[in-house]
Amino acid sequence: MSESSVTKKTIADGFKSLMEKKSFEKITISDITDTCGLNRQTFYYHFQDKYDLLNWIFYNEAITPFKQELSFDNWSLRLLEMLSTIKNNSRFYTNALRTSYSNEFKDYMHRSSTKVFSDVIDSIAVDKPVREDDKRFIAEFFSYGITGSVIAWIENGMKDDPETIVSHIENLVEDCKKLAIKRYSDQ
Repeated sequence: MSESSVTKKTIADGFKSLMEKKSFEKITISDITDTCGLNRQTFYYHFQDKYDLLNWIFYNEAITPFKQELSFDNWSLRLLEMLSTIKNNSRFYTNALRTSYSNEFKDYMHRSSTKVFSDVIDSIAVDKPVREDDKRFIAEFFSYGITGSVIAWIENGMKDDPETIVSHIENLVEDCKKLAIKRYSDQ
């Protein structure tokens, strides 16, 4: 891991520990740098502000592991890993959604997952390419569904375990797949 990555991780860990005790709005850059034993200049070298840091944490902890080597065959395992990460850091993610930044947080998750679904559609639609407008609609449809489900799960206290959430989504995807096969085989 590069020195820059180590520093970013240190800053992120300090920020996450602060969010266990304080609301996002009450955390200052000084709080973060004091917790990490770094100076403000170091923080600003790596992040524009605490919103940028929040995005970095979410992207690196939840989205990147989800996207790594993602395929139609392993998407549910990747989703389970993402939800487990969120549940293991439940106070941080719950606090993040309670911020004035929550709409941006949700939009960020939606944009990221739409890109993931678009890539998945490209990878499985090799034999019969999907039109761009159809691909965009399908990717956004699933992105809104999964993003909304994950956000509701977080906002409602993550009462269900990640396995239950993934099982529900797997059942829906399997049913959609059966309908798609029937639709295209009847044509």
